[in-house]
Amino acid sequence: MKSIDFADAETYEPEDGWRRVSLAGSDQFSFEWFEKPAGHSSPMHDHENEQVCLCLGGELTVYTNDGDSTTLKQYDSVWLDAWESHRVANESEEMAIGLDVFAPGRSFDFWTESDG
Repeated sequence: MKSIDFADAETYEPEDGWRRVSLAGSDQFSFEWFEKPAGHSSPMHDHENEQVCLCLGGELTVYTNDGDSTTLKQYDSVWLDAWESHRVANESEEMAIGLDVFAPGRSFDFWTESDG
């Protein structure tokens, strides 16, 4: 068993107010809690990992490179295939909170060692 105390978990803040926290996981899957400030969008990106994005609070809109989009409200989720280009935006005026699940698991190296 490996326990992660949220207050002591590895944290990454790619931009002011956009914070990601690495939760318990493994090489097979990983969990990243995140907060996204009002008006913020991640850049369009893709990765080798399948991804499930779960909205825990506020609203998140997920856009794909092929023009599809969906708006997630509390407890809604979306699945993204490996290498599917996407971005996640908070188009509201309130902070949004989410949870990303990746398979296979990944670290923050995705953001720190690549163009995203």
